[in-house]
Amino acid sequence: MPEDLLNVLYDLMSLPTETEWVEFKEAKTTFNFDELGRNVSALSNEANLNEQPHGWLVLGVTDHVPRCIVGSNYCLTPPGLDNLKQKIALQTNHNVTFSSIHEIDTDTGRVVMFKIPPASRGIPTTWRRIAYGRIHDSISPLALHEIEQIRRQAPFLDWSAEICGAATINDLDHEAIAFAREKYKEKHPELAEEVDTWDDTEFLNKAKICINGQITNTAIILLGKSESAHFLSPAIAHITWVLTDKDNTDRDFAHFTVPMILAVDRVYARIRNLTYRYISDETLFPLEVSQYDPWVIREALHNCIAHQDYRQASRITITEQEDSILFTNVGDFLPGTVEAAIERDSPPEFYRNRYLADAMVELKMIDTIGSGIRRMYRKQRERNFPLPDFDLNTPGIVRVGITGKVIDEKYTRMLIRRRDLELMDVVALDKVQKGYPVTQEERILLREKKLIEGRYPRIYVSEYVAADTDTRAEYIRKRSFDIQHFKDLVVSYLKKYREADRKDIDTLLMNKVSDALDDKQKHLFIKNLLQQMRHEGIITTTGGKTRSAKWILTKQPQKGR
Repeated sequence: MPEDLLNVLYDLMSLPTETEWVEFKEAKTTFNFDELGRNVSALSNEANLNEQPHGWLVLGVTDHVPRCIVGSNYCLTPPGLDNLKQKIALQTNHNVTFSSIHEIDTDTGRVVMFKIPPASRGIPTTWRRIAYGRIHDSISPLALHEIEQIRRQAPFLDWSAEICGAATINDLDHEAIAFAREKYKEKHPELAEEVDTWDDTEFLNKAKICINGQITNTAIILLGKSESAHFLSPAIAHITWVLTDKDNTDRDFAHFTVPMILAVDRVYARIRNLTYRYISDETLFPLEVSQYDPWVIREALHNCIAHQDYRQASRITITEQEDSILFTNVGDFLPGTVEAAIERDSPPEFYRNRYLADAMVELKMIDTIGSGIRRMYRKQRERNFPLPDFDLNTPGIVRVGITGKVIDEKYTRMLIRRRDLELMDVVALDKVQKGYPVTQEERILLREKKLIEGRYPRIYVSEYVAADTDTRAEYIRKRSFDIQHFKDLVVSYLKKYREADRKDIDTLLMNKVSDALDDKQKHLFIKNLLQQMRHEGIITTTGGKTRSAKWILTKQPQKGR
């Protein structure tokens, strides 16, 4: 046993109880895996916030002062601690896991010490998509001000600003440079005449693509010749376009590499932007629009280029399906949530590729005020099309879906009529329309405005909106009839067939009970209905309480029942 490791243990045991970046657990026999993961997130974040080189989770030691070694048998039997690093990494962002794991056998028992790296500057460590922190000896989601404190930290290094030492200006594409000049003049019209007097090196420096004439990773990504992509190795800058049919079978594909400033239009040329027709309430004639707004498609693709984690050596993927396009890039969604990005409507405090993003702003590829996502939503809203779908459920991957058709024409007509709705109202209603989960805050907002009804998670568009969307038939189908209606149905059935088992009753009522209930809730509703009718003396059972029991009428229902 290394003497210095034992000294580390004793030093940790001598710390005061309020130390946020060290946690002690007895764990004499076992330790919950989810609790282990939450501790990794919490201690990693606290190590960052307290400017510590790492956090520590120690098993086999009491948490009260004076601390004593009691011994832990956690992961004592094979495979022991061997697979823990990988298991933890699979459920944290950026695959954060233990720096090292140590087992120490002392005279009073076995101690397991987990060494945990601090959260990366600018990015809180999450466990199962939640960032945790510690308040003394308890673990809870990290406070918002602490999340913001981490996010405000500038990264130590910006990979996109690093110099490709062996590359020269001859490794850049002349057509790409010429195109970049035109975009720069569009961005800075007051400099248009002056730009024409600059040589390529001066232009690239002023456009924040090169640094003092040196070729950066950004320069290769945006303007590099295709054969110069090797300068980025082991990172890669590739885009793959895939066309699939309705069964998700690949029908066509194409690969694109640097220069990315030219690849964008080449990818867009592959996308089938067909004419789409739909009826609105404003005219008897069908409206004809393109399936996809060109600005929205380019913005989604530019975002993939700006925010891709190139060090992961993964491709940007554009998957075109029958009526939608899916954009996929590697790297966590740094704003945290789409709602935060929309509501903030300001430049993010942290960019994964700050230098690349600044260059793309100079070349008019992305919005200088950081409101691209909000504008994407507005564009789709103005076209009365479904809003963009951001899938952030897979750690380290961002997927954005753009739908090129109207999902429900009646709902679309509501969007045409209700121009008074705020964008966040439309965002929340779009989730309801698609059957996606909505947050408690969104449900409260929609209920206050009388836009939804139903019991969560079976919520649906309310009568208030249905009056504007001509969806009354669907609304009535989703609302349950008066309970007397169901009693009358059972009575009518038994008068005709004299008896019925539970399966017969289910067949009679299941498709008539409110669609706002799931199948389990519908069965429970029918069960309670039958019990109420028995207590009222309307029906009873024969054949005991077995599965073969039959329901029969006990008396004729009174007139008006």
